[in-house]
Parts: sequence; C-alpha cells; structure tokens
Amino acid sequence: MRLLALAPTGFFADYGCHVRIRGQMAALQARGHTVRIVTYPAGREVDGLSTTRPPFWPAGRPMPVGSSRRKLLLDALLAPTALHAGLRFPGGRPDIIHAYLHEGALLGTPLARLLAAPLVFDFQGSLTAEMLDHRFLRPCSPVLPALQRLEGWIDRRPDAILASSHHAVGLLAGAGVPPDRVHTLPDSVDPAVFRPRAELSRPALQALRRRLDLPDDRPVLVYLGLLAAYQGTELLLQAMQRLIRRPAPPHLLVMGFPDVARYQAQAQALGLAGHVTFTGAVAYEAAPLYLALGDVAVAPKVSATEGSGKLLPYMAAGLPVAAFDTPVHREYLGQWGIYAPVGDAAGLADALAWALDHREAAGRAALALRARAVSQYTWAHAASAMEGVYAALKRQD
Repeated sequence: MRLLALAPTGFFADYGCHVRIRGQMAALQARGHTVRIVTYPAGREVDGLSTTRPPFWPAGRPMPVGSSRRKLLLDALLAPTALHAGLRFPGGRPDIIHAYLHEGALLGTPLARLLAAPLVFDFQGSLTAEMLDHRFLRPCSPVLPALQRLEGWIDRRPDAILASSHHAVGLLAGAGVPPDRVHTLPDSVDPAVFRPRAELSRPALQALRRRLDLPDDRPVLVYLGLLAAYQGTELLLQAMQRLIRRPAPPHLLVMGFPDVARYQAQAQALGLAGHVTFTGAVAYEAAPLYLALGDVAVAPKVSATEGSGKLLPYMAAGLPVAAFDTPVHREYLGQWGIYAPVGDAAGLADALAWALDHREAAGRAALALRARAVSQYTWAHAASAMEGVYAALKRQD
C-alpha cells in the first residue's frame, strides 16, 4: 500500500513518540509498503524513511517539545505540504492517511476527504490532558472546555484509531468513539537492538562507563526519556535523595532532555552532587549501550493518560523496572513490575531499594520482562496488526 503519515512534530528526535513513528513506519516499509512522512522542518533522517517538510523555518531555531503556541504556525505550514505530498505521491494517491497526535488527526480529516483515502489516527493519549500535564493550560483555564469539545470532535473523525494501550481505549470510549473503530496497538521495540548487558561488547561498555565517570563499586539506576514534571523527574530526584543514605548508595544515570541545567540545579540543591550523572539527549542508536550500564531501570511517569514507550527498551534490555503504579505501566509490566504509589517519591525510593536488595528476584523479573517484550511487543507484531486494520478499511471502500 501507499501510506502517507502525518507527524506534526520534529521527526526524528530521540524520544518516545518519535520512536513509535520510526518503528512502525520502518517496519511497514520493510514489508514492502511505500511510506512518506510529512513532518515539521526540524529533525533528522533515519532508516531510509522518506520525509517531506515545510520549507520555512529559521535555521538553528529549536523545535518545541510538547504543547506550544509555535506549533500553531508549524501546523499551518504542514497542511499545504501534506496536500502537495498526497497529490504527488509516487505510484498514485495514498491508500491510507496515517495521522499521529491530535494535530495530525485534525489536519488529516480534510486531507483524507480530498484524497479519498481512509484516515487512521495513532492515539497516544488525551490532547487536553497532555496540555495540563505540560502546564500549557491550567485546570481553571476558560478555554479548557472548548478544547475538550474539540478533542472529542477530532477523536470521532477517523475511520480507525490505533490506541497505544487498553487504558487509552477506555478514554476513547468515554469520548463517544464507536468501539468498532478502535484497535489496541501497544508501543513496541526491536529486541535485537535493545539487548541484555551480557550480549553487548564488554570493552565498549567499559569505555562508556569511564567516559561518563560512573563509579565502579556502586549499582547504577538508569532513566531514559524526556525531563519534565509529568515525567516525574523531580520525584525521581527526591527518591534518589533518600537512596543516597543507604550504606552502599546507587548512582543515578539520567539520559534525556530538555531543561538539563534546571534539573542539574535541582539535584545539586538536594545534595546529590556526585550521585547523579546527566547525559543530555542520547541518540536512539546509542541508547542500547547506555541502558546496558544500568542495574535497575526506573519509570517515574505520573501522567494518567499518555503511553510509556520507554518501558519497552527497558524490558528488552533485560532490566528490572521500578515504576509508578499507573494503568499503562501495569499493562506492559504486568506482575513483573516493581511498583510504587503514583506521585510518592518515598514509595519510589522503596521500590528501587527493593530491587537493589533482592537481586535474584529482580533478575527473574528482568528475564520475564525480556521474554514478554520478545513475545508480544516487537515492531513486526505492530506492522502485522496495522496491515490488518488497513486491509479492512480498503475492503470497506
């Protein structure tokens, strides 16, 4: 099939939503489909995926992450770019319009009609809940009800929705989306890329450990993802403040962006100097080696509506995972997660301490999580499920 993907974000960057887009579209392209991604001007090319970008964006200007007023301008530029790409699609007009994020579904609604193609919406969480999580809106904002109505309207437009979790399916049902349009499509991972430490190069790991100046005699906790309040970054640092009181305190390796300087200052104020290393952004291609430095992974995300794609690399890397007890985390980790009450820094410290003190049990959980990732959450699984949805929509045409 010919697949036109709308990605209103600076694809590719090294964080969750982009990893999902990259993994899905690369897997579909590998299975013989023709893929074109219409995305924002910033970003880098990956995996031989063809991207089309609006031409107007000042060189060197940073791309916003999360909710931002600048995205209104970028979306206005994206709409004509997407129409042009659809009309000039190689081999004929697209068979499917695949929209990421609510902005993509909004742009895709008229585009799908103009191109006479079904619209598929990749749903990763509530738009207005994300705005609240990102503190772009306040709960008392007078525009919130109008945006919630707009979100509901967008949710009911696509011919099919691919929801990243069963929890997301419930959100869509609450928005009045017909159940037969909604299909669960979890986040995925390539377990041949993200592998346990024992399967990676020991000299490369040792060299990276020296370069990061990690202590040799202390266990390492690893976090990989965006740095933000809704990701639980402050709570993670508060948990770490408790853990450094242990006789053999762990070292925390924080891999991600933005606002690194702000969180470094927070760590310093909490007395964590010498106990936390911030790497900034880590390229997706380098992430497997970085994760392999860890003894325990941590997922402190507190958002109740968004997915949590970082869990899949943790699982594939064969790491025990301490996480806040949210529905999405339960969905991926099942009985093998090490859980803490949501938003409770002390509870998160206790969960991490349990993993450090019960190495054998944590190791068994890590092996089970790796097996779970291999058996249920690969990009091949995702591509096969997407093909089924696409084929059903084409039969309805």
